[in-house]
Amino acid sequence: MDDLHPDEASQLAACLERLAAGDLAARDEIIELCGSRLRVLASRMLSRFPTVRRWDDTDDVFQNAAMRLHRALGDVQLKSPREIMALAATQLHRELIDLARHHAGPGSFASNHATNGRRRGPAKGEELSDLVARVEAPSEQLDRWSQFHEAITGLPLELREVFQFVWYLGADQKTIAALLDCSERTVKTRWREARESVRSALDGKRPT
Repeated sequence: MDDLHPDEASQLAACLERLAAGDLAARDEIIELCGSRLRVLASRMLSRFPTVRRWDDTDDVFQNAAMRLHRALGDVQLKSPREIMALAATQLHRELIDLARHHAGPGSFASNHATNGRRRGPAKGEELSDLVARVEAPSEQLDRWSQFHEAITGLPLELREVFQFVWYLGADQKTIAALLDCSERTVKTRWREARESVRSALDGKRPT
């Protein structure tokens, strides 16, 4: 993740001040200023959701997540430009989870499309219980991803920031240390503690 250009950071900081003062129109400028970065982030995160990627492209995810971010900017008070991208990553992940659930539903186009290559009933020699397990597996995976996201949201701020920068934005520890004005050792420690906390919340089982 590239660091914000000083001019971008200054403009975003000014928008946040206006937003804190009640000028909701500043949300539109924030979306415009972050548009290219949000699109790159949407493409990166979409690659982790193959089921969604089959039916929705980067533009679809970007547009929906941008609307989510627009609404969220009216509900939360951010203190610095760097928090905008963390909030954007959260909204993108929620959008992808919702799209994945939509496409995994029994009445969805994806579930009934001929190219799925799956029969609706049990295959020869397959028990009904096996069929149920096969159908429910995607839902369980999505539940696990939802729990994963909730675990991240529940982290203390200093740990959540590091986790979001690493996991969602792909930032290295040197970049994160510069953004957070701390040492790389501190970033490494927070990243370890954040991973352990999330792993504990998921009973040691990562989403797949």
